[in-house]
Formats: sequence, structure tokens, C-alpha cells
Amino acid sequence: MFADLLKKLVQPEPEPLDDADARRALTALLVRLARSDSHYAASEIIRIDRIISARYHLDKSAAAALRAEAEQLESEAPDTVRFTRAIKDAVPYDERVGVIEALWEVALADGARDQDEDALVRLVANLLGVNDRDSALARRRVDQRP
Repeated sequence: MFADLLKKLVQPEPEPLDDADARRALTALLVRLARSDSHYAASEIIRIDRIISARYHLDKSAAAALRAEAEQLESEAPDTVRFTRAIKDAVPYDERVGVIEALWEVALADGARDQDEDALVRLVANLLGVNDRDSALARRRVDQRP
């Protein structure tokens, strides 16, 4: 189902993704983070649905469908380095900072900071070209939310 998208992601110089593929890839990155601690919690699934619903102006059903596609894509996707490189090439910097903020939301959704999730967010921020300052500010914004 995602063969064309995965093919784009593994090219040495990936082409920019169209909007639908960018949405799938960004959502799959959220899923990858949620699964990184080997516990894909209901709170993380709910948070992913909320994030993509708000980000892409989707109703609950459409958000759940996008997340389901992203779960499948994530399980078939290449390593995180190639995966994020394609996202970096497809998404402007300000939106990549938003992706880091969304990743922090998912990482903190279950109420616990996990070492593996923290490490993955730091790695992804670096791979997306988001500097440490902007990543830290994104985490603070998430920490300060009720």
C-alpha cells in the first residue's frame, strides 16, 4: 500500500513529499516515537489523534484513519535517519519545530519521561535540522500546558 512512499523515502536524494504523503510521514514519526518504549499506550494514541486532528483540521474519524495508515507505514518504514531526512526535505523549518513540539506531546502523554523517547526526540530534532534551543523551547511549551 505504501510502496511508492517508502520508495521515495529510501532514495539517496528524496523528492519533496506531496501533502498527503507528508501527513502520513509526520504521523508515522509520532507513532514511531510512541512505540519507541515498547509500550504503545492508549494515552499516546489519543494524543496522536488530537495532534493530527488539530494540525490537519480532521474530524475524529479522519484522524483515526490517518493514524491507522501511519501505524502501518511506520512498521514498514526504513530507519529513522532516512525517514526523517525525507520529512526534513518536505517540510519548512517552522513546521519542523511544530513536529518536535508534537513529538514532545506524545512523549509526555503517558505522564512519564522515558529515556528511549527522550533520546529519539533529540535524535529526530537533530536529523530534522531543528536546533537544540528550539527543541528545548518546544518541550517547555508542552510542559507548561495543563
